[in-house]
Formats: sequence, C-alpha cells, structure tokens
Amino acid sequence: MYIDVLDRAKPFIYRNARPLDMARFSYLFEGGNKKDVVECLKVYKNEDGGFGHGLEPDCLNELSTPLQTWVATEIIKEIEDDSLVKDILVYLDNCPYFDGNLFSGLNNVKENDYYPHGEWWSYSKDKEDSYNPSAALFGFMYKYKKDDVSKSYVLKAIKYFKEHYPLSSMHEVSCFVELAEYIRGSEIEDEEFNLLLSKQIGMMIEYDTSKWESEYVCKPSQFIKSKDSIVYKGNEDIAMFECSFIEKSQKEDGTFTVNWAWENYPEEWIISRNWWKSDLIIKNLKFLKNMEKAV
Repeated sequence: MYIDVLDRAKPFIYRNARPLDMARFSYLFEGGNKKDVVECLKVYKNEDGGFGHGLEPDCLNELSTPLQTWVATEIIKEIEDDSLVKDILVYLDNCPYFDGNLFSGLNNVKENDYYPHGEWWSYSKDKEDSYNPSAALFGFMYKYKKDDVSKSYVLKAIKYFKEHYPLSSMHEVSCFVELAEYIRGSEIEDEEFNLLLSKQIGMMIEYDTSKWESEYVCKPSQFIKSKDSIVYKGNEDIAMFECSFIEKSQKEDGTFTVNWAWENYPEEWIISRNWWKSDLIIKNLKFLKNMEKAV
C-alpha cells in the first residue's frame, strides 16, 4: 500500500513541490540527506530566529510569527535534527507576539493582512487566543530547556485543558496532543491528561467517512502519527481505515484533494494549493509508513 502510493506521488513532488518539500520527500522516503532539509528550511528563517515567508502555505507573511515557527518545529521533529533549535528558542523567548500567557494564533497577528492569505488568517481584534499553537510550542520549549519557566507554561496548559475539557477546535486539541508527546516519559507526564486526550479525540474524529473526501473534517491522522502515539489505543480500527482511504482517494496525478480554498488572492491560491498538495502527500505517506510498522 505505502509503496504504491509513494510511486504514484513521486512525479508530482519533483515537478511541483517547493525545494523544501522535495528535500523532505527525499529524506523521509528515499534515503536522502537531512542536511538538505535543514538548508531549505533556513530559507524561511528570519534574523530573529523565527520563521515566516509562507512556510505555512496559507499565509505568505514574511515576518516571523508563532504559528509559522511552530511549522518549523514540526519539520525539525520530523527529521530529528536540532541544529536550528537554539535560534527558535531565542525567538520564542523574545517573541513580540507573546503576552506572557499565550503566543498569538493565526487571527491575532495584524501583519498577516499585509500579505496574501486564507481568510482564516485575517486579523481580528475580537478574536481570543487559544492554545493553538501555544501548547505545542510550550512542549517544544520544555523538551529543549527543561527549566522552571517552560515547565510552568506546560503545567498551566495542562490545567487549562482539564478545566475546559472537552475543547471544540481540532487544531487546538492536536497541539495538546503534541504537548503530551513532548513531555512523555518526563517528570511532568500526566496520565489523567493523556486519558482525557484519548477521550477527546474519540469525540472529534468524523466517523461518517463519506465526508472525508469532500469536507474539511477531522480524521485520525490529525492526532495519531504512529502506532506508538499516546492516543492510538482505542482508535486502532478507524486509524487503519484511514490507511485504506488514503490509497483509494489518491488521484491519478499522485495527489490528494485539498478540501479548502481561499476566497481572495486567486492567483496566489493556485500556487499555495500546489504546495498543500505536496504537503498532504508527505503527511499521508508518513502516516501509511508509520501505520505499517510494528510498535
């Protein structure tokens, strides 16, 4: 299954993907060099240590923002390389979009409006910040710093989750799952938190699989990255069903449906959509590869 999907996807990647995603594809699935990924990722880094320049393809803001920087941490985790960690920690420690409690989310950065973007990235002065991406960034900070400050942020985030359970946003919940993975095996791992997360995603996954192809709904891979995931237990069957869905839903050109679109900036969206197609290929291949592995 994985090899068939890989073979069909490869031509599209090398014809249409960003150099970064070509390097990711090569490293993850073809034995390529992780240094190539790091060098491509550096192109999106600013002098402050943060990331921008459309690293997250739905917003082409050139400035460093917490959410674009979170995307960089995802790629760092993906390739298991820490060469850029120090710069990212410097940015997070001095981030202008941190109010002492949370990092600004996608709707709370005014400068997003100066660049082409999906409307869900538009600035709104009335939009309250969530733990997307703060929960994941706090976990990242704790993993690499293990200091009292980062620990306090993590503990506060866990307390928030318990007090507000269940949450309504799948993206916010996925950041909490990342937090749980970052602190796994540490002195502050929280079994009650892990249990609530497992129950939470059971509520959020869309079990009407007829909606998966055409609607922006929550599939298991939003939270589960491998069989070793904290939240895999209890969701085994639906996760394995997604593997079959990925194979069956792959298009002739090797891509998968991007089931969202920008209302504005049509020319830029055409380009961004291709970037998303490449990113979805990589995410789906990673999921298939990890699901085929034994724990």
